[in-house]
Amino acid sequence: MSNRLQSETSPYLKQHAENPVEWQPWDDQAIGTARDSGKPILLSIGYSACHWCHVMAHESFEDPATAAVMNENFVNIKVDREERPDLDKVYQLAHRLLTQQTGGWPLTVFLDPETLIPFFAGTYFPRSPRYQLPGFTDLLMRIRDTFNAERDALSEQGNRISEILEKLNEQTPEAEVSASELIEAAHAALEAQYDPAEGGFGSAPKFPMPTTVARELRYWAFRDTGGQRHDRRSSLDMVMTTLTKMARGGIYDHLGGGFCRYATDKKWMIPHFEKMLYDNGQLLSLYADALSIGPDELFSSAVSESVGWLLREMRHPEGGFYAAIDADSEGEEGLFYLWRRDQIKRLLDPTEYLVVETLYGIDKPANFEGKWNLHRYDAWRSVVERVSLSRQQADAALASAKAKLFAEREHRVRPGLDDKVLTGWNGLAISGLTRAGVVLGRQDWIQAARQCADFLRGALWNGERLMATWKDGKARHPGYLDDYANLLNGLLNLLSAEWREVDAAFARALADATLEHFFDKDRGGFYFTSHDH
Repeated sequence: MSNRLQSETSPYLKQHAENPVEWQPWDDQAIGTARDSGKPILLSIGYSACHWCHVMAHESFEDPATAAVMNENFVNIKVDREERPDLDKVYQLAHRLLTQQTGGWPLTVFLDPETLIPFFAGTYFPRSPRYQLPGFTDLLMRIRDTFNAERDALSEQGNRISEILEKLNEQTPEAEVSASELIEAAHAALEAQYDPAEGGFGSAPKFPMPTTVARELRYWAFRDTGGQRHDRRSSLDMVMTTLTKMARGGIYDHLGGGFCRYATDKKWMIPHFEKMLYDNGQLLSLYADALSIGPDELFSSAVSESVGWLLREMRHPEGGFYAAIDADSEGEEGLFYLWRRDQIKRLLDPTEYLVVETLYGIDKPANFEGKWNLHRYDAWRSVVERVSLSRQQADAALASAKAKLFAEREHRVRPGLDDKVLTGWNGLAISGLTRAGVVLGRQDWIQAARQCADFLRGALWNGERLMATWKDGKARHPGYLDDYANLLNGLLNLLSAEWREVDAAFARALADATLEHFFDKDRGGFYFTSHDH
């Protein structure tokens, strides 16, 4: 065999095309080879902006000795989880069943070649033993020996996993619960997880969870059938506190706009530095909804700067939006975004530095490996009072300081860009741009959303079916349910902003195709993949 990833369009798969590992894409040829050889499949699932995917690649997949063990004993298959979320969903669930732990990326799964059912699963494995994890090469040898010596036991385990997966599809009798009881129970469950000090839900690592926050915003706005609104001020406080803490936090790029994937701490200070289109599309919608209640300078700034980042760095010339920006540059996570105190002092005049030092805590201890990741420690109004400047002077100093820092940062080596276009994530971007454009009166943002919809209709829709990914002029992989649903929702947002018959016709066609190819006519609901996928 040879490494067959050279012909793939996925930037993630292309990152591994020169590995000494004989990587195969997930296809009939690779699976047939595994069955003919009798070797187990080593399935590795990741994505281009994943930090630990890069670490495992550098440590193991680029190492000739490790690759030799992989090639001799396994058929090695690489999957981009953003191209194949269907496979990722199945094997993440299987990982949870096997390990009783949450999964993640890279996902490392060993499959029986006949059934494709996993018999061992994990995520990142180091090249040498550490983090209470075995060394990857040692693990490979143990798995090879177990597979050869204990096939019957592994087959029985596979049968049990298969039975559990089947039971997950079984319908259970519906409980007699009213709609209002369900609504209240959902709120109570989220309220129990809420962090009243720092906003958000749960502890570290802390994710923005835009759909969860949006649910609480809808709960606050909900009126019962009698037209009365209950006192749900606490829900609005949860929403506004969370959005404020995130927009002040280091999870937000205060110079270039856009939110990172998640924070590694409960205070939103240190992010995992990758930026994903689907997070930012949803957050634009959420902040726009919050701004529709009333003005907020912090929220407006976050929205405007994030749209600026999307249009400046994430937009394909034909109108679609790219998938993600990597967490790493020059082999180090977050390096592009970090600052030393002397760098900032050298670039700014005394007034600018005073404002930046006070707002972002540059006078406090460094917060990330001896450097500063910008994080607002207080409200802007309080900072202005402490630096003894007029509001106009402080605003001007902050604006000029951020412009200088941004210009300096542009000279650095940029993180990698995953420049494939994902249909569902672009649907989220269409919604976010449109809703933000309506609330803040920016027709140019709505125009950008409209151009994105036109691109998707021309490049990823054949008149009957939607494709999931596009890169270098090639549309690939049948669309999934979220591609149809998110794009349909984006079109509905566009139509609510400005009617175009072409958008209405596209929306109707998408809705018809969704019902035809995804709807479960026997039990209700929709499948994630189409009936003929």
